[in-house]
Amino acid sequence: MTPNTLVQPVILCGGSGTRLWPLSRAGFPKQFLCLSEKESLFQLAVQRLINLADAAADVLPLCVVSNEEHRFLAQEQAREIGVEKASFLLEPAGRNTAPALTLAALAAIEAGSDPVLVVTPADQTMHNDEAFADALRAAIWEAAEGSIVILGIVPSRPETGYGYVRVADSVGKAALDVLGFVEKPDCATAQRYLNEGGYYWNAGMFVLKASVWLEALKVYCPDILQSTSAAWTGRQQDGVFVRPDPEAFISVPSESIDYAVMEKCPGSSFSIKMVPLDAGWSDLGAWDAVWETLPKDEAGNAHQGDVLTTRSFNTLVHASSRLVAVVGVDNLVVIETPDAVLVADKSCSQDVKHIVNTLGQRSREEQILHRKVHRPWGWYDSIDEGGRFKVKRIMVKPGASLSLQMHHHRAEHWVVVQGTAEITNGEKVSLLTENQSTYIPVGAIHRLRNPGTIPLEIIEVQSGGYLGEDDIVRLEDTYGRAE
Repeated sequence: MTPNTLVQPVILCGGSGTRLWPLSRAGFPKQFLCLSEKESLFQLAVQRLINLADAAADVLPLCVVSNEEHRFLAQEQAREIGVEKASFLLEPAGRNTAPALTLAALAAIEAGSDPVLVVTPADQTMHNDEAFADALRAAIWEAAEGSIVILGIVPSRPETGYGYVRVADSVGKAALDVLGFVEKPDCATAQRYLNEGGYYWNAGMFVLKASVWLEALKVYCPDILQSTSAAWTGRQQDGVFVRPDPEAFISVPSESIDYAVMEKCPGSSFSIKMVPLDAGWSDLGAWDAVWETLPKDEAGNAHQGDVLTTRSFNTLVHASSRLVAVVGVDNLVVIETPDAVLVADKSCSQDVKHIVNTLGQRSREEQILHRKVHRPWGWYDSIDEGGRFKVKRIMVKPGASLSLQMHHHRAEHWVVVQGTAEITNGEKVSLLTENQSTYIPVGAIHRLRNPGTIPLEIIEVQSGGYLGEDDIVRLEDTYGRAE
């Protein structure tokens, strides 16, 4: 690798994490959760990549490929850890990882350079960041010379939930030649892989030049390259947000990086290698995997939040909003949130997805949103509701404002409990402070803004015949959501 190799960190941030319900939901998926650290999985992924710069590599600003719905979550979480310079490529619809990587590659070559793309998912964890960085630097070295490089996880058990990468024996080499890929095996086959050696878990982390990916895609999946390029050509940019043309992107075939390119490369003209990674990796794919990564007491219990146990063993208990007590249980997962509780045998963790599917079939809001919903201006928490009323606690960040809006079916009463509120109510604009209140009639055009330097909190009481979130007509919006 020559000095000053350009490195483009790319985080694929489109997963939904249905097996980690009820903490992970469609509107707030697992990559944005803080499961075992103070930072979210997404924030940890960002920190691992931006710290790659050294004497041999210049790291470009972060590129995040996400969907439209999660753009503000990703931007805010990046800002919280001091990452202000990042671009966000927003998919109007999920099309799997191959089109996502193609967008990142097209963006990377836009300025005329051909950086090495370091591509990782947003929802994995590592216990040894130094080992991860060392493996990535070895991979960058190989990729700078034109190879496609995969990071392969050194297997610790006969795992049936992952695909495997098979490599050639190459004593003393940092990068091993890839011989092929194998699907998720049964238990006996996984044990044989472990006994024989030469098989590694495929963790979905790739390092390669932007031009190499585009060339391989041209050979193996030209339809993806052509349709994604058309969507990229029709893109629109709004500050750090880049939106491919939605109509063109909808026509892009949905395909993974592995199926589209990687599995076709062994034995071809494309050099494909693997760098082993032994860094305490986990994809946190289900609650049993989360239990594996957490510290435990002498009885094997991993607890988060306000939890009490007695005569219980090997449990995972997560309490979000209240005391949770378990007595005389073994191998259970108990996940408590303000609006849902999951109780499952830890060995059945993968089956949580069936609950999520049922929620979707019944159009239950618990599949999509938490009771506390994050917005670009702050958050709201629906603390109570009944016939013809709903009560919310609302927080607005300093300097932020909600959209200028109106409702056809509901009136609203606002009481300020902290901070200063600037309220537009029809033609009138007024300031309210703690313990003051106002009334917004049905049909009135209104806006709530925080002109102060501390968070604004209000209690909102809605009343009316229909109180759904879709009864919002936005007339103006700082965040591009006006209808």
